[in-house]
Amino acid sequence: MITMSPQIKKILYATDLSKNSSYAFYYAVDIARRFDVKITILHAVEPFPSYIRAFAAADVGKIENKERRETIEHIQNLLQEFCKKVEAQIGSPCLLLVSEILIRIGHPVEEILKIADEEECDTIVLGSHGKGLLKQAFLGSVCNGILHRSRKPVFVIPIPSEKGVMDQHFI
Repeated sequence: MITMSPQIKKILYATDLSKNSSYAFYYAVDIARRFDVKITILHAVEPFPSYIRAFAAADVGKIENKERRETIEHIQNLLQEFCKKVEAQIGSPCLLLVSEILIRIGHPVEEILKIADEEECDTIVLGSHGKGLLKQAFLGSVCNGILHRSRKPVFVIPIPSEKGVMDQHFI
C-alpha cells in the first residue's frame, strides 16, 4: 500500500529576530518555492510582567501597540532588504512568497502553536539557538516546547557552523 505524504499548503515561519532565525528563513523560502506556497511570518513578543502591568495599566496597552507597529515596520523593511539578497542568489521573487507578517504579544510557544492552527499552516519553520554553556547539547526552550507540543511537522534549523554563519541579518 502506497501512502502519500501530506501536502504543504502554507508555512508558518516563526522568528525571534536573531541571526539564526534569519538563516532559517532561507529554508522557509526554499520550501515555499518548491511547493509553491505562501509563508506567514510570526514574531511573538513576551508580555510585560504582571507587576509592571499593575503599576502602569493604562500605558502598557499603548506601549504594546506602539511596539507592535514599530516591529511590523522593522520586519517589513528587513524583509525587503533580505529578499533583494535572496533574489540575487535564487533568482525568484521572495517577497511574493510572504502572505502576511504577524506580531503577537504572548508567550512564544503558545503563540506559535495558536497561529499555526488559526492560519491553517501545514508546517512550522524556526531556527534553534542554545543559551549558555550547554548550547550545543540542548535546543532552545521555544524550539523544545514546539517540538513536544506541535501536531504539525516542524523544521528546526540549527545554528550553522562558525564558517557557515551568514552575514546577512534579516529577521
